[in-house]
Amino acid sequence: MKGSALHETIGQTGRLLAPRLKGQTSSWPEALKAVADGIRQAVQEHGSDSVAFYLSGQLLTEDYYVANKLAKGFIGTPNVDTNSRLCMSSAVAAHKRAFGEDCVPGCYEDFELADLLVLAGSNAAWAHPVLFQRMEASRRPGRRVVVIDPRRTATAEMADLHLQLKPGTDTVLFNGLLVWLADREAIEGDFIDAHCSDYAETLDCARLAAPSVASVANQCDLESADVETFFRWFAETPRTVTGFSQGINQSVAGTDKANAIINCHLATGRVGRPGATPFSLTGQPNAMGGREVGGLANTLASHLDYDTPGARQLLTRFWGAHAIPDRPGLKAVDLFEAVHSGQIKVIWIMGTNPAVSLPDSSRVREALAKCPLVIVSDCMAETDTTAFADILLPAAGWGEKNGTVTNSERCLSRQRAFLPLPGQVRPDWWIISAVARELGYGTAFDYDGPDDIFREYARLSGRALGCGPGRRRFDLSALANLSRQEYDALSPVQWPLPGKDMSDTSGTARLFGDGVFATPDGRARMVPVTTILPAQQASEARPLVVNAGRIRDQWHTMTRTALSPRLLAHRPEPFIEVHPDDARACGVRDGELGRLSGPGDHGYVGRIRSTDEVRAGEVFVPIHWNSCFASQALATNLMAGVSDPVSGQPEGKHGTASLAPFNMRWQARLMRRKDQLWPGEGLAACDYWSRQPLAHSHSWWLAGRQPLNWARWAKEWLGGDPNLLLEDPAEGRFRAARVVAGRLEAVLLVDPVTGALPELDWLDQCFAESELSQEQRQCLLAGRAVDTEDTGRLICTCFQVGEKQVEAAISNGERSIDALGQSLQCGTNCGSCIPELRRMLDRHGSETMANDPTRSASLA
Repeated sequence: MKGSALHETIGQTGRLLAPRLKGQTSSWPEALKAVADGIRQAVQEHGSDSVAFYLSGQLLTEDYYVANKLAKGFIGTPNVDTNSRLCMSSAVAAHKRAFGEDCVPGCYEDFELADLLVLAGSNAAWAHPVLFQRMEASRRPGRRVVVIDPRRTATAEMADLHLQLKPGTDTVLFNGLLVWLADREAIEGDFIDAHCSDYAETLDCARLAAPSVASVANQCDLESADVETFFRWFAETPRTVTGFSQGINQSVAGTDKANAIINCHLATGRVGRPGATPFSLTGQPNAMGGREVGGLANTLASHLDYDTPGARQLLTRFWGAHAIPDRPGLKAVDLFEAVHSGQIKVIWIMGTNPAVSLPDSSRVREALAKCPLVIVSDCMAETDTTAFADILLPAAGWGEKNGTVTNSERCLSRQRAFLPLPGQVRPDWWIISAVARELGYGTAFDYDGPDDIFREYARLSGRALGCGPGRRRFDLSALANLSRQEYDALSPVQWPLPGKDMSDTSGTARLFGDGVFATPDGRARMVPVTTILPAQQASEARPLVVNAGRIRDQWHTMTRTALSPRLLAHRPEPFIEVHPDDARACGVRDGELGRLSGPGDHGYVGRIRSTDEVRAGEVFVPIHWNSCFASQALATNLMAGVSDPVSGQPEGKHGTASLAPFNMRWQARLMRRKDQLWPGEGLAACDYWSRQPLAHSHSWWLAGRQPLNWARWAKEWLGGDPNLLLEDPAEGRFRAARVVAGRLEAVLLVDPVTGALPELDWLDQCFAESELSQEQRQCLLAGRAVDTEDTGRLICTCFQVGEKQVEAAISNGERSIDALGQSLQCGTNCGSCIPELRRMLDRHGSETMANDPTRSASLA
């Protein structure tokens, strides 16, 4: 759905269209000089380490490459990290420990070929919906799906077995699997003997941590029979794929969790074979491309490391560089801690929002406020992070970019711009190269276009093959001589490329299937894994474990996806999912506001969703809301700033908090015409607010603890005196509207907390009218026309299908996903609503295997 709504997020609404210095619009020459002067001064006075870059998996590979080249090769700072540190750096570290290089062994086809599909810490139905639809479409007799997740997510609807384990116990489960396989002689002894090292030590360590099925079940809080079933299915199914994502990676033990999974695949010889492989599902569109060019603080370009023999010398010669650092730089959490301490004087942030996305975000904000020079390149003018910027540089948005990206299966694809650059917006590679020229490094950054950068980067990949021991796999040198026309026409291709010229660009779908790895001796390394408990443990003061993650229609910190009314319709405001038992114990009620209090001073306020989809003793909150869209909904404030000691990836899935009602005296919805700005000072009267853009208006959820003088606040919030008014003090209800020259300007609907405010679709449409009809004026304060259909909570975002419409169709005999699609169109576009539709069908007891092809296979 996010992809199909992309065009709604790339207009000029909220765009940064010109450089800004200290809040004032400037020219590019002025801005570039200011950036260069700031960097030059910091290096001269404090050394190159005083400059830092914080990049993003939403940069194109060419952007990433040029940024790393400037920072590490010419400024000489190792302090270059990326928000990809937050999503997949544990997988990177695990790959390097096991395989010798950061390589995903398989391809997307393996998810279809597998007879056993294991999804660990991955809600692919919402986070990877296109791939998930391929998984769904490949259901067949004998194929089984196991989902390992503390929550019953939309992905779990596909599962034949859902292991709803205790958070943080993944290593126990996979250590137990390794022990079970060994005890039942279900390992591939010949493969281990010929191609793996450290098996005995790894098994001994696993046996200490998880000696039996009973021990695993007890530690993971699972039924022994379910654990036994999973182990048996894994043992008896040669074609097994284990896909893992943020639920594995975002942990203080993320690298060990990934290696525990890989250990089981190595022990059974299931690596890089058709339908049999471990597979890291990446969280951003170009996290893999950033990994290739050294976007992480502990890596150099072309899969080289700081300790790779000859790597620094190669880059010095190849780039004509001044001083490649002799040590890795600071990883994300430590990098911003160095900003806070004053060690870093200049930070350049590109295409990301660390004031929201990093753990302990209040401390990150303190760091940015203290930093002498904050430079931000972004396509959006107002984010939580741009608020701290001394220099703002207008960068191209996704549809305006031209270059390449690499996805989770190592497939390199061309990203072609389909929109012109608005205003003074420029591509990131252009901005970085222009700053390099201002710094005096023009010869090394004399690029005419992204194709120049790509050719250089492809040449470097070939040169890097000879660095260090081992057979390095990353290689794009077959593409090093592409003409601009050939680059523009490049078809998707998976590296490494077997040929050395354009005559063979078929690519390589799988790696390591021959048992030869990228280690010095060609053998894979099995890694002994112990159990590391999460840093925060539940206590009497904070008894609930907090899990945070994505929702279906939002992306990261929603600076762009929140611009699309459709994408906010499914989950329109921050929420807290809590088990009914905990809701009763904490005194919170479904549909009302609750507050989570974590380790710091800043809590999280959201709408309570009482559901048994979360385990008792745990809550779930979305990661997306920021200070531009909600008053108190930063999920990262509930997470401590602790990281995996190997990968540096911060803990993002395990906080602790207490939950209590956020007692309100009143609640309200405010709507204003889109060309009317919000009077910001009015927010001070509200104890809670969240913003929801609609198709024709802006709207806000408001709530407060204290009674207000509604006559005063209605005038301020509506932008003038209302000319339609309804007040019922006894019921605590107040409604007002402002109509000017027949056009609706603003509406305020105030109800007591126990009341139900109307849906806003009809009112929003009223804002589109050039002149309201008499009937519309009469219905404004009711919030809906008498004959308007109430479609209920939105289920299908693509076609705006509501819950009541689906329920009516089911009652009328639509008894399958296909039938609902034919009747209402729901589920026929991106497919991300299908798990929710299926759940509704199951609830009604009406779905049968026979009339739904996706459920017809025997899965016994």
